[in-house]
Amino acid sequence: MTAPSPTRRRTRGRRLIALTLAFGVLAVSACSLSFVRTNQPLADYPASPQAADGRFSNPRPRPPDGLAFMARVLWDFTFNKPASTVPATPPVVLPLTRAALEAAPDRSLFRLGHSTLLIKLRGGFWITDPVFAERASPFAWMGPKRFHAPPIALDELPPLRGVLLSHDHYDHLDRDAVVALAAKTEVFLAPLGVGDRLVAWGVPEAKVRQFDWWQETELDGLRIVSTPAQHFSGRGLFDRDRTLWTSWVLLDPPTGEGDAGLRLFFSGDTGYFDGFAEIGRRFGPFDVTLMETGAYDRKWAFVHMLPEQTVQAHADLRGRVLLPIHNGTFDLAMHAWDDPFERVSRLAADQGLTLATPRMGERVDLAAPQPTTAWWRE
Repeated sequence: MTAPSPTRRRTRGRRLIALTLAFGVLAVSACSLSFVRTNQPLADYPASPQAADGRFSNPRPRPPDGLAFMARVLWDFTFNKPASTVPATPPVVLPLTRAALEAAPDRSLFRLGHSTLLIKLRGGFWITDPVFAERASPFAWMGPKRFHAPPIALDELPPLRGVLLSHDHYDHLDRDAVVALAAKTEVFLAPLGVGDRLVAWGVPEAKVRQFDWWQETELDGLRIVSTPAQHFSGRGLFDRDRTLWTSWVLLDPPTGEGDAGLRLFFSGDTGYFDGFAEIGRRFGPFDVTLMETGAYDRKWAFVHMLPEQTVQAHADLRGRVLLPIHNGTFDLAMHAWDDPFERVSRLAADQGLTLATPRMGERVDLAAPQPTTAWWRE
């Protein structure tokens, strides 16, 4: 057998050193982030049906995924990562301005990246899981880096009626973005425990509302419901599942004659489970489902749906238009960066589903979504 070349041995050595350093940094630093950066421990919620012994759980127990599992995943990410997980050139982004957003009609949606969506309802702007950071990571110098800049800068966003948060992972909860948005946001809606993080970061407590599954609120005539998801949480090594994860239902009632209203579903992060059918039974049919389709792998399908499962969940929800999210911005799995778009497009075509795949920054009319192009092939 031919021995590896000196260059290849050096490359492997550098990768092994990087892997060792990554483990060391995560072990020493990440484990303390939930306390050092929040300045206080997280609260317990013993009254929640999802909580026990200070931790939240899914109705169906999660398969074992301890340190050995994480080590194998990190090894694959370090040594077996295909080049196709990152686009050769940055995706084209349609720039947005505050004036254009304010002039947009109600029931407009703008995709800003990953799971960050800006939605205009009843004259107010709502943003989901706002992440504007360069990396989806606890560190500014290490971790998955953005493929593209956001279509609009954080400080250019118009005043927000509210922020909807699904859970506290770094690709969904950007501390710097939350702190920056606090002054221009009226209310933050978060699952149990995630709101505690916001308050610890300096968001006024009066602006933060926390929800268990099936709890809801009404704001400006909008009915907003926290609904189940199958996932996990944590921002360090020792705060696993100390906060809850959720999906969201947004119900905009009819505003007059000829208006049928609008029903939206935002999945957050989730594996496929029978809760989709129950959400569809209670609140469907949905006009648009905003569904996780990306960062998947059969090894962790329990917490991130495969595209086939995304399509089935959309059917369970009795959705009319499927808009795939959680893709196109960060390299978080082993699949090609455009695989989520290709696979869900083929499935939609095979099953006769209506699919919306807007560019980052492109407006979607939620009342009547327009045809979109396969922009990722350009």
